[in-house]
Amino acid sequence: MIVNQWVPAAHRGDAIGDSARRVRDLLRAMGHESEIYALTIDDDMREEARPFAAAAARGGDITIFHYALPSPMTEAFAALPSGRVLQYHNITPASYFAPYDPALFRLATLGRAELASLAGRVDLALGDSDYNRRELESLGFAPTGVFPIAVDTGRITRPVERPAIDRMLDDELVNFLFVGRIAPNKKIEDVIRLAEVYKRYVDAYYRFIFVGRVDVVPRYYSMIRALMAEYRLLDDRFVFTGPVSDEELAVYYRHAAVYISMSEHEGFCVPLVEAMAADVPVLAYAAAAVPDTLGGAGVQFAPKDLELAAELLGQLAFDDRLRAGVIAGQRRRLAAFGDERIGRELSALVRTLS
Repeated sequence: MIVNQWVPAAHRGDAIGDSARRVRDLLRAMGHESEIYALTIDDDMREEARPFAAAAARGGDITIFHYALPSPMTEAFAALPSGRVLQYHNITPASYFAPYDPALFRLATLGRAELASLAGRVDLALGDSDYNRRELESLGFAPTGVFPIAVDTGRITRPVERPAIDRMLDDELVNFLFVGRIAPNKKIEDVIRLAEVYKRYVDAYYRFIFVGRVDVVPRYYSMIRALMAEYRLLDDRFVFTGPVSDEELAVYYRHAAVYISMSEHEGFCVPLVEAMAADVPVLAYAAAAVPDTLGGAGVQFAPKDLELAAELLGQLAFDDRLRAGVIAGQRRRLAAFGDERIGRELSALVRTLS
């Protein structure tokens, strides 16, 4: 059987593309033919993906369309005669971008409208979390299901050496980590406010590290910097790395005492799985798909009480017994994202549509 996947863009390090490659490899191991097709392909991905313009892109017995933004793929997917599997990775609500970027506001608005146009025109609609599945259901998609992102945790856990980063992070300061783009839904301003409360009432020897692009929403990043200046926070205690390699990312996880998520909108949140794989205790605001992904693991809280969050952050950083218990729970949760489960559900999906 031919099982193809469509992704709008093939970028290395992109969560959707990384998941598609792992799914492709699992499909091939099961004996199926499988390729990834993309509208744009980075030079270093030429061996991993094929151009969407190729006629073979429309020749699959099953086609899995990874939807995260509007593109010409949408109508082409709806026009396929059968075997149409939508995998929805969520679109950030446009309201988060309204104060900062009209173009992103428009893109998000169009993306949700285009998603809704596929209702009734697919054979199976999957969310990568139950949160996303419920959104599909509310739009009229049926049948629906959940198929999680296939996360390559090996890139986080393999031993690597980056002496310069090791020297910077291995000092008397406690490192708190966030991974992801600096974008409004991530609520980085709440991490900054949390840092101010933590500094005042818990411990002054801290460092907050933000790994990810800072140029996605420039006005939002400027607001974050202005907030730091308002609180008179020390710049050297807040590290914004920009994009990093897999090897560097593994080092940041290795030195992190706690992973922090204050995000208010996530469709899945791959860094939560990466943190669990790296044995970094997770402290997360329980919103959107975060409870789905953590599945009871980590330390989750709601409402967003920053004094409570600061107290929890200190306990996770310094209470060894609590840390051990949280890490043990996170290790158990990781089994839900292993190749064994992904392969089992992938086999069931192929059987259903064959």
